[in-house]
Parts: sequence; structure tokens; C-alpha cells
Amino acid sequence: MPVVLVANPKGGVGKSTLSTNVAGYFASLGHGVMLGDADRQQSSRLWLGLRPPEARPIRTWDISHDLIARPPRDVSHVVLDTPAGLHGWRFKDVMRLADKVLVPLQPSIFDIYATRAFLDEVAELKRASQLDIGIVGMRVDPRTIAADKLREFVSGLGLPVLAHLRDTQNYIHLAARGLTLFDVAPSRVEKDLQQWQPICEWLNA
Repeated sequence: MPVVLVANPKGGVGKSTLSTNVAGYFASLGHGVMLGDADRQQSSRLWLGLRPPEARPIRTWDISHDLIARPPRDVSHVVLDTPAGLHGWRFKDVMRLADKVLVPLQPSIFDIYATRAFLDEVAELKRASQLDIGIVGMRVDPRTIAADKLREFVSGLGLPVLAHLRDTQNYIHLAARGLTLFDVAPSRVEKDLQQWQPICEWLNA
């Protein structure tokens, strides 16, 4: 059972957007999906509460603030959304569960430095070599200086940059209805689905 962890200690980088759409992608393939939310803000759990009954089912994984339990055995795919400031025992606890780690990163100097420290912490884990880690640029306008800085930063990481997702209202409008890119007609979100293609391939690898 693959467990995909979406993590970055910096707040507001798009973790919940990435988590919900990964869960939506797995659900679109017919998998039994569970979306866990270790963030005190419970954004992903709120999103699940908005999800219409006719949409493909995504189950809630109840996680206490003091303990990360192992996912139930009756699901095939798990996505775990994590809080800002993830560190210490809680960081190690969620990392023990993960098979793949998706790191959303926005093109700002503050996000870049926070992410650098986080990736260094990940590299120090005993099982770091077993983790499959991918970077996703969030709300990236490739024409900006900030985007150039982001490319410069990730080029030295030795990790794959899976995609650069554009800043679009599609994510906002869909999230407000408990939906993802994978729940609507592809023609409505064609450009975004094209950007997601390498992420989907990485998730299936």
C-alpha cells in the first residue's frame, strides 16, 4: 500500500492543494483512497466534508495530534497532508510511514530556505535512501525572476522536479466544492492536467 506524504515546513506553499489532488487522482483510477490530515488546521479534512456524494469516494483517516497511527489495512492508497513546522518526533513518525514524499515549493526566498533545511533533515534519516522524493513548483510564473531563482535552487538538489504548476483559479474553485482536477471533464482543465502528467507518472512508478 503506497503512502504518499506531502510535506514542507513552510506554511502556505500549497500542501493541501497538492494532497487533495493526489487523492483525487488515485480515486479516479478506482483505488481505495484514504486522505489523512496531520495539520491542526485540518484543511484536507474540511475539503473532504465538502466533497459531494456522487464524487469518487475518498475516506478520512483520523489522526490524533499526539499520535500518528498506521493506516487501516482495507485501503490501497494513502495520502497524508502534513502541517507547517513539522519537526522532532512527529516528523520522524510520519516519515516512517512514507513511501513517497512530495515537496511543494513556491518561488520565494523564504520558501526556498525553509525547504533546504527540511530536505537536509530528511537526508539525515536512517531510511532516507528508501524514500522517493519529488519537488513540485507551486504557483510558478516561468517569466519571473523568482522562477529563475527557484530553478537555480532545485538544480543543485539532486532531486527530480516533477512539475511546475501554474497559478490558476481552477484549484480554488474546485476545492470549494470538494473536487479536484480529476473529478471534472478533462476539457475544462486541460492545461492543468498536462502539467500534472509527470506527477501522475511518478506516483505510479
